[in-house]
Amino acid sequence: MSTTRPLSPGDRGPEPGAAGARAARQVRRLSLGDASGVVPLARDFTRGALSDWGWLPAATADQRAAAEDVLLVVSELVTNACLHAEGADELWLASDGKVLRIEISDRGTGQPAPRTPHRAGRPGGHGMFIVQRLCLDWGVVRTPGVSGKTVWAELAAPA
Repeated sequence: MSTTRPLSPGDRGPEPGAAGARAARQVRRLSLGDASGVVPLARDFTRGALSDWGWLPAATADQRAAAEDVLLVVSELVTNACLHAEGADELWLASDGKVLRIEISDRGTGQPAPRTPHRAGRPGGHGMFIVQRLCLDWGVVRTPGVSGKTVWAELAAPA
């Protein structure tokens, strides 16, 4: 994992002394628990949020790449939850104009980590390596006494 902190500063609320700092934060939530075809559903939901938030349609190649990175990370995290964690429960997206945060809640007990050593020429095992490479940071949050976890990742907003 790329970080030891379970939450990045200001997650799920403003930092102490930062009144109004998150006033422009936009949040979207999608329940995935009983859905079928959750990976394309999550991508379509994310694409809609990116469109509403002005990331799409992209005016430049860099903006298009930033949006595609977000869609790829969502796909990887939801796929991992389906393959390794008994399914994805919820997708949560938040943007403050500078950073986009993705959270995927699942019922699994495992600990996601990039496969080491990473073997680029072999199929499978690239999901968390991709997340690590594309994101500013990522981590896992567990709530004591509650089964499952939330895997989060943060990407920079396009310039």
